[in-house]
Amino acid sequence: MLFKLSLKNIARSIKDYTIYFFTLILGVAIFYIFNAIESQTVMMKVSASTYEIIDLMNSMLSGVSVFVAFILGFLIIYANRFLMKRRNKEFGIYLTLGMSKRKISLILFFETLIVGCISLVVGLVIGTVLSQVMSLLVANMFEAKMTEFEFVFSSSACVKTLIYFSVMYILVMIFNTYNVSRCKLIDLFNANKKSEKIKMKNPWICIIIFIISTCILGYAYWCVTGGITELQTADKILIPIALGTISTFFIFWSLSGLLLKIFMSIKNIYYKGLNSFTLRQFSSKINTTVFSMTIICLMLFFTICVLSSAISIRNSMTSNLETMVPADIQLDKKMDLPTDSGYSEGIIADSKISVSETLNKLGFNIDKYFKDIIEFNLYASNDILVRDTLGDSYRQIEKQFPYLDYDAAETFIKMSDYNKLAKLYGLDKVHLNSNEYAVVADFDSWINIRNESLQRKTPITINGITLTPKYDECMNGFVYMTSSHINTGIFVVPDDILNNMPRESGILVANYKANTDEEKQKIENIIINLDNSSYAPNTDIEASTKISLYEGSIGLGAMITFIGLYLGIIFLIASAAILALKELSESTDNKERFSMLRKIGTDEQVLNKALFRQIGIFFMFPLILAIIHSIFGIKFCAYLLETFGKDELIKSIIVTAGVIVFIYGGYFLITYLCSKNIIKEK
Repeated sequence: MLFKLSLKNIARSIKDYTIYFFTLILGVAIFYIFNAIESQTVMMKVSASTYEIIDLMNSMLSGVSVFVAFILGFLIIYANRFLMKRRNKEFGIYLTLGMSKRKISLILFFETLIVGCISLVVGLVIGTVLSQVMSLLVANMFEAKMTEFEFVFSSSACVKTLIYFSVMYILVMIFNTYNVSRCKLIDLFNANKKSEKIKMKNPWICIIIFIISTCILGYAYWCVTGGITELQTADKILIPIALGTISTFFIFWSLSGLLLKIFMSIKNIYYKGLNSFTLRQFSSKINTTVFSMTIICLMLFFTICVLSSAISIRNSMTSNLETMVPADIQLDKKMDLPTDSGYSEGIIADSKISVSETLNKLGFNIDKYFKDIIEFNLYASNDILVRDTLGDSYRQIEKQFPYLDYDAAETFIKMSDYNKLAKLYGLDKVHLNSNEYAVVADFDSWINIRNESLQRKTPITINGITLTPKYDECMNGFVYMTSSHINTGIFVVPDDILNNMPRESGILVANYKANTDEEKQKIENIIINLDNSSYAPNTDIEASTKISLYEGSIGLGAMITFIGLYLGIIFLIASAAILALKELSESTDNKERFSMLRKIGTDEQVLNKALFRQIGIFFMFPLILAIIHSIFGIKFCAYLLETFGKDELIKSIIVTAGVIVFIYGGYFLITYLCSKNIIKEK
């Protein structure tokens, strides 16, 4: 009998609490989809190095899934708290009819079991179908070819999903049993008649706390923007995070005591239509949900920053490859190593010869496999340090960036060598007189630092010859092929200036004599096998190839994107679902109030408009503060992502905004429609 009663209760509740069931099913589906990626990648044709990145991504997704399980568990338990309020009167009737609390707990047990089984089955079915689409997305992200597409069901992801969500539902059962054991009959019958008590806080205290909280939040914003260079250690980064969290809580706390007071003083707004009813309803809810509003605001902030950053990194790394990897291969090694450098005698001896000579000793014929060959050296000396090239701006820059290595030796390149490289790379050439120098860089922060000294016409002295800057700012350029902007500044000087300066490294850049990807891969395999040469222990040569850089960048970008999407979507769903379920619960409690307004002649359209405003304000309140947080959070992320480039950040923010509008806005719309149905006169 209890089981049949549980089935009827579920059937009766589905219409009013569609969001709860939808969220459970969506949570199961998303959890399965991201944990099934490992099974989907078996159909992809990728290189061994890409498979290593995919394995790393799967391991990280497994670790992230544990954290996601905690978030979803919190969501389910928190949501269940509001759903229990919906049924206070029902439980009171059960107790009045003589049913024991143990039997009520048993009814809830059956209901949770049935709901859990339904959500797991439906969620796994939907997740299995969508995971097939995900396999195509994974292949696209890794730019891999699908060897053969087939329908795949991941048993490991299924088992993991069943275990995690079973634990969550067991916790819900324990929570329900505990709540039933504490309930009192009189409270159950009167619960729907009680308003959340509006505590009229002292407005002056609220104003003082609001001002203090705003100032603290402003300081936290300054730390991650104006004082960004001071956040070089984990403990210092945690300080603005902690300050921002605490100030967010107290801003909500102070506003809960101020908003109603402010609007009550504005008579023409407060007494217009049903504004007084709407504002009092909103004020009463925010007054008692300060903590949850803080959590929701922070989760939305996290979602915006994570999604924007993850998508930006992937897009930036992909776009960087087109301009920053213009040749097929780059080989470099250390040059002119001293005898006390700690290297073997063979490597020290090899550092005296060019890269091409080393390749010859390794048995590699560069004329057979390479074309467009450019070979050059980079020079450095401890006689010319970073602090020396900054001139009069050094003290000011040191105060602003105290953690930079100002004792590092500067790097120099001959003008003729750089111009050959610039022609191959598609960069602007440098034209200098005998007493001039130029700086090429592509790292934005360092460009600003260099420009300070260049604008002051800071001279440098090399081998007794003084040079002055040709340009007032850095030229955009680089030497090493990478997928990110890491060139902090290389000095281009006339050729004869560097005749007596020690060589730092020797570099050879070239394209392959190949027409197809297969032929390029064969040449690359030959280069990899040079490690087996008898001369290999005598050299410390390193190779960076277009193929390896593409695979590494695309793989890393895809991994970051998937983790960002996983966390971002879960946080967004959790935030929206908590708000939606609370609003549905409030609509149930407010049903009699809306009915009373209807009896005194309030038009149905006016009631719906008041409900829309009430839910809209409740959804927008944490989102607005989260967006303000995100403006500064994204600025901090932009600083961290500077090596990847910030050109794609605006596009990623637009995509993130679209995701938020779709999911968060969708939850808002469904909440309004469901609430409208709840308060509707039957």
